[in-house]
Amino acid sequence: MAIFRGAGVAIVTPMKENGEIDYDVFGELIDEQIAHGTDAIVAVGTSGEAPTLDDGEHIEAIRFAVEKTAKRVPVIAGTGSNNTAHAVMMSKEAEKAGADGLLLVAPYYNKATQNGLKEHYKVIAESVSIPSILYNVPSRTGSNILPETAAWLGRNVKNVAAIKEASGNISQVAKTIELAGDSLDVYSGNDDQIVPIMALGGIGVISVLSNVAPQQTHDIAQACLDGDYKKGARLQLAALELIRQLFSEVNPIPVKAALNMQGFKVGAPRLPLTVMEAAHQELLKKAMIDYGIL
Repeated sequence: MAIFRGAGVAIVTPMKENGEIDYDVFGELIDEQIAHGTDAIVAVGTSGEAPTLDDGEHIEAIRFAVEKTAKRVPVIAGTGSNNTAHAVMMSKEAEKAGADGLLLVAPYYNKATQNGLKEHYKVIAESVSIPSILYNVPSRTGSNILPETAAWLGRNVKNVAAIKEASGNISQVAKTIELAGDSLDVYSGNDDQIVPIMALGGIGVISVLSNVAPQQTHDIAQACLDGDYKKGARLQLAALELIRQLFSEVNPIPVKAALNMQGFKVGAPRLPLTVMEAAHQELLKKAMIDYGIL
């Protein structure tokens, strides 16, 4: 059974001026997402600045998301690491906190062979009883989960339920779906590829765009779930310029700028990420106005 179908938001982690997590604003964001059709909350992933949260903050943010969401939609916790033992520890803590699933980014920097990826994910997934979503994002990790590896994990490891595919390689995504069959759900990890991936058999998206356009992102995915790919394509194309601007600097720099423009006081990202350059902010603001969300 799928963890969710449709649009899950890769939600940002709001920060106060002193750099602490702002839980009041975090709660507002969660309520806003659910009120506008978001199908799952994905907490403390890349968009949630997981690399610069310490373990205590990380676990507390997951716990807060679970409590605030209150079973209205599933909560998926980002607990991936390039240290398998650390990922196991964080995954167990996320399960204790009540998360409905895990998002496990591929090992970064030290990377791994395909056999290493199999062992890494097998150890993590078997340490908990909740389902795991593999996260393939080679542009950030330097590590590519090949279709054969993803399919093997889906077929042979009980708690590996899905993959978030952000390789950008549609041919690779197609092969993953072909090889995995019903053993692995596929989510788009790129907002500009929701419709193509769902047309191939994907069941949704884990989205940055949804932070600022939750209803619209839900509607793109729902059109595909309903089999209306013509509508989905129209909605997808209408969002492309905004998506381009949301990735004009490294995520989550632009999406935090966009949320601040919308009146959500999410603050600045933690170093080494910095606030968005002024020229890029102007282009982002124009795209938001043209898209009708500002």
